[in-house]
Amino acid sequence: MEMTLRWYGSKFDTVTLKQIRQIPGVKGVITTLYDTQPGEVWSRERIKALKDEVEAAGMHIAGIESVNIHDAIKVGSADRDMYINNYIETLENLGKEDIHLVCYNFMPVFDWTRTELARVRYDGSTVLAYNQEAIDKINPENMFDCLSKEMNGTVMPGWEPERMAKIKELFEMYKDIDAEKLFENLKYFLEKIMPVCDKYDINMAIHPDDPAWSVFGLPRIIINEENIHRMMTMVDNPHNGVTFCSGSYGTNLENDLPHMIRSLKGRIHFAHVRNLQFNCTEPGKLDFEEAAHLSADGTFDMYEIVKALYEIGFTGPIRPDHGRMIWDEVAMPGYGLYDRALGAAYINGLWEAIEKSQTRGL
Repeated sequence: MEMTLRWYGSKFDTVTLKQIRQIPGVKGVITTLYDTQPGEVWSRERIKALKDEVEAAGMHIAGIESVNIHDAIKVGSADRDMYINNYIETLENLGKEDIHLVCYNFMPVFDWTRTELARVRYDGSTVLAYNQEAIDKINPENMFDCLSKEMNGTVMPGWEPERMAKIKELFEMYKDIDAEKLFENLKYFLEKIMPVCDKYDINMAIHPDDPAWSVFGLPRIIINEENIHRMMTMVDNPHNGVTFCSGSYGTNLENDLPHMIRSLKGRIHFAHVRNLQFNCTEPGKLDFEEAAHLSADGTFDMYEIVKALYEIGFTGPIRPDHGRMIWDEVAMPGYGLYDRALGAAYINGLWEAIEKSQTRGL
């Protein structure tokens, strides 16, 4: 595996490339052209400029997260082919710049859903959190207003003000879209882009829906082992794979994370490793919050998750995710420097211990 860190670009991220380079074992970043809109073509010139900036700092681009999918593609509207062609052109430009991994999602309206961005934990850190009772009381049209004051002046992925200003229009677009229709539209999209992925050896790694169930009546399809295998079978190409995010799949405690990893051998192109702490698991009262990456701080057995990745021969990029805000850092919630650096060190330590125990026969 290759340890990486997500970086939003020098104009948008409070964390610098210089700081990332000083995290032991981190030589690659997962990045994006954060000021592009879904459906817009990424020019080769802009991709090269981003690549040059990263390489000047002594690192390389390990993958892109995300080239966002336009809603016309997700709902299958009459103009979807135009946006798919734009996406194909972007993939061509990425391939020409020797970039071979794209993480994306197919979630309707909301990229991810949380009810708090700065819940105070027992140790004084603040974290992203989700409470089902709170969700049930919120008008989705007011979600952005409820959360924007906790964004520390940053623009969070999937919650861009321009997009949230069109929230009523977006819900209208998806009113007739159910899970089956969303699967159909995902299949259509993947079939169209696989030829360019084959040509440039680009791995498409779909990110799971977060959380792994319907929110506000919107369909969610990348939520469990059955649906992932359906997605891969309907477009059976090795470039059609997944981002295995332990936190997103782990929102549903019925998902056996190590087993899922083993069942996806060869099709996990990218991994997000993070921990959650569940405070209540009752239906209608579900409550969870992000935790430190350490197993003992949350609900997941991080050793078993990393061990499963090692045992399937995972060689792709991996990154810590959704860190706590600690040591008075002010940054994009979940994407500060300090706790993600601790997470990277912890995951590297687990990997080294597993690798040595395997090779030494311990």
